[in-house]
Amino acid sequence: MSEVLVEEYRGSIVENVHRGFICGISDDGRIVYSVGDQNRMTYMRSTAKPIQAIPVFKLGLVEKFGLEGKEAAILCASHMAEPFHIEALESIMKKTGIGEDKLICMAKPRRIYHNCAGKHFGILMLCKELGHEMDGYWKIEHPVQQLIKEHISIISGYPEDDIQIGVDGCGVPVFAMPLKFLANAFLRLACPDLISDNAVRGAVERIVTLMNAHPEMIAGTRSVCSTLLQDDNIVAKGGAMGVYCFGLKKERLGFVLKIEDGSADEWPLIIASILEQIGYSNKATIERLNTSFPNEIKNDNGFIVGSKKACFIL
Repeated sequence: MSEVLVEEYRGSIVENVHRGFICGISDDGRIVYSVGDQNRMTYMRSTAKPIQAIPVFKLGLVEKFGLEGKEAAILCASHMAEPFHIEALESIMKKTGIGEDKLICMAKPRRIYHNCAGKHFGILMLCKELGHEMDGYWKIEHPVQQLIKEHISIISGYPEDDIQIGVDGCGVPVFAMPLKFLANAFLRLACPDLISDNAVRGAVERIVTLMNAHPEMIAGTRSVCSTLLQDDNIVAKGGAMGVYCFGLKKERLGFVLKIEDGSADEWPLIIASILEQIGYSNKATIERLNTSFPNEIKNDNGFIVGSKKACFIL
């Protein structure tokens, strides 16, 4: 069962209630923070992007194609099509020789404006390197998708054969597993020493370093991800339909939250409340969330007419 995470007030009346789930896991495998059913099957959506990029880094394709830091970072991104995002993607096309027409993801006015374009270029780079056809790269039976699925299992700790498959908004496979394994995945991104495979561990270390070095590339200048990634102690990535994951390096914790109605507007409030409740030491990060994403509800005239309130206790 889900539990109430956030209440939205208009005046003194509760107008909306957002229910959901939270899981926090420690490096000894224990669930130390829990709200709702920890076994709730959950699609990773775009929280999987840093993991989907692991084979690209593991095989040395960043170096082979001469990608700069920002270009490598956008392989893990849900970008907002700001000018610097498009510039990086155009550079990737030139360096890899992979044309925009190869992307299955559709957006206006161009395919590279789709927020998942970086991930798709990473998959196509794998196709080119491993000698696989680019046509059909989005199908789960494609060898590159099988390679990605293998790494999803390695990082999450969830058996590969048990991962459930759907189709993501951008057209490629999306992976589902019990909620607690999403938290485990981001624990391992934050604490790569928990990964036994040397090549995978090295790839994760590089990916997380890039995400923190170029937070604006992972989403955009006004986004929860880019706000959190300014804190070098945090690795974070959101996905569609209300799922958000983050890991804390020093604290050695992995978290996932899932808002049951699919909303993402409540992420900053929920994440700030989680950090406050666990006594997170970097108060500047919490303040940055609260300042960038105020809890007031404004009407079309810009007047404050209500507020949001976190209701859960970890």
